[in-house]
Amino acid sequence: MSRGIRNSHWNYGGRNWKLSRSKIDLFIECPRCFYLDNKLGIRRPSMPSFLINSAVDALLKKEFDTHRKSQTPHPLFAEFGIDAIPYQHDKIDTWRENFEGVIVRHHDTHLTVSGAIDDLWQMSDGTIAVVDYKSTAKDALDMSSKWIQNYYRQLEVYQWLLQQSDVNVSPIGFILYANGDLSANSFSGQVKFRMSLHEHEGDTKWVEPLLHEIKGTLELNVVPEAGPECEHCEYLSMQSKLEGPDHINQPQKTPIVKAEPAVSKNVSKTTLTSKDSDSESVKTQKLFE
Repeated sequence: MSRGIRNSHWNYGGRNWKLSRSKIDLFIECPRCFYLDNKLGIRRPSMPSFLINSAVDALLKKEFDTHRKSQTPHPLFAEFGIDAIPYQHDKIDTWRENFEGVIVRHHDTHLTVSGAIDDLWQMSDGTIAVVDYKSTAKDALDMSSKWIQNYYRQLEVYQWLLQQSDVNVSPIGFILYANGDLSANSFSGQVKFRMSLHEHEGDTKWVEPLLHEIKGTLELNVVPEAGPECEHCEYLSMQSKLEGPDHINQPQKTPIVKAEPAVSKNVSKTTLTSKDSDSESVKTQKLFE
C-alpha cells in the first residue's frame, strides 16, 4: 500500500475517524483536499514537524502545571494583569493529549469532533478561559495577519467543544506568544523569548453550521471543488496543464550522439522519449483533472 493512502479505519465511516480541529481548518482552506484526505484517505504531502515549537509548548505546560498543582497564579498573570489561576480538572491531561483531546459527538450530524487544548485558566469570575500557546521568532507580531486569524478560530473551536462538555467557558480566550529574541549578539546555546498575551472574544455560532456543511461534503460521491487559495491544488492543476493528457510536454531525455569512425564526418543521433506512465499514475492524474 502506498504511504500516501491511509488505512480505511481512519477514514470517514471508519471506526477510528474523528473530525479534529486541524481537519476543520483543512475543510475551510480546501474542501477538495479535505475530501481526498478524509473520504478517500489520500493525504497531502507531509510537512516537517516544528519541534522547537513543541518544546516550548511542553515547557510552558510544565511551568503552568506546577502552579496548577499548588493552585497559585503564574508570575505572568501579574505581568499581564490577569486575575486567574491554572484550571484544575481530572480530565485536563486527556484534554491536552494529541489524538485524544476534548471529544464531542455532535447530535445533529453524528460527527465525532475533537481538539487538544494547550491550557485552561480559571478566571476570578469562575469562568474557564481557553489558552493556546504559540511560538515564533519575529521582530514584530502582526496580530491582524491571516495566520493569527486562524489561531483565533482555533480558540473558538476549543471553546465550542468545552461548551458541549458542560464547562463554564469564558467568552474571552488567550494566545500566549513566545517570540524568540533576535537582538542578541550571539547564540551561546540559548534563545531568549519575549512573552506576550493576546486576548480574543470568541464567537462559536459558526461552528455548528460548518459541521452540517462538512457532513454534506463527506456524503458526496464526487470530489468537490478546490479552495480558491489552495496551493496544493493549484500546483496539481498547473502540472496537469503542462503535461497534457498524453504527457506530450514532458521533458525528454538528453539525446545520445553516436560518433561514426574518424574517417567520416557524419554522425547519427538517437532521441530517447519517455515512456507512458503506468495505469495507476494515469488514474491518479484523472482524479485531479
